[in-house]
Amino acid sequence: MEQSPGQEVQATRNQERIAFLLVTAVVFPLLAILIVAGYGFLVWGWQLLFAGPPTGP
Repeated sequence: MEQSPGQEVQATRNQERIAFLLVTAVVFPLLAILIVAGYGFLVWGWQLLFAGPPTGP
């Protein structure tokens, strides 16, 4: 069964909408969490190996 050009455009729009929702609801939040956690891990490792614990004035 062949699809008309209008149906192909509608299918493409639906795929784009699903991809957009997946990126905004799943990928970006996970990426933000991983970046923040990775930075925290790097700071922790730096302090553990080189800088020592933070000290007050």
